[in-house]
Amino acid sequence: MSTATAQYAGNLRTEATHVASGNTILTDAPVDNHGRGEAFSPTDLVSTALGSCMMTIMGIVANRHEVDLTGTTFEVTKHMSAEPRRIAQVDVHFHMPAALPAKERTILENAARTCPVALSLNSEIQQQVQFTYDR
Repeated sequence: MSTATAQYAGNLRTEATHVASGNTILTDAPVDNHGRGEAFSPTDLVSTALGSCMMTIMGIVANRHEVDLTGTTFEVTKHMSAEPRRIAQVDVHFHMPAALPAKERTILENAARTCPVALSLNSEIQQQVQFTYDR
């Protein structure tokens, strides 16, 4: 069974459907690459997937250690290179609970850095991950 199906909607837009849930996402080409920029670009999704995967894996580990990460936030910044046009770097900045003890911080940070998306991205893509304990 497919994971997703997608259709080109014209004007540099796609609509993808997650087969199991029926949820849909749109992509647009970014404004700097002939698009409208009205939705995530495919490279935005890749970059955001890195942060989401890291957060999900930290959530799994946190549950195992009975740590509540509810409300933890993250920001993703994507840096593109021109020649060839590709993702050059992804910055992910997590805002974590301030009360987390040092041991849990280390465990969660290691879990994030070894998420499946982080391990799947080309090694030429720099991954800058920052954890701030301010929530």
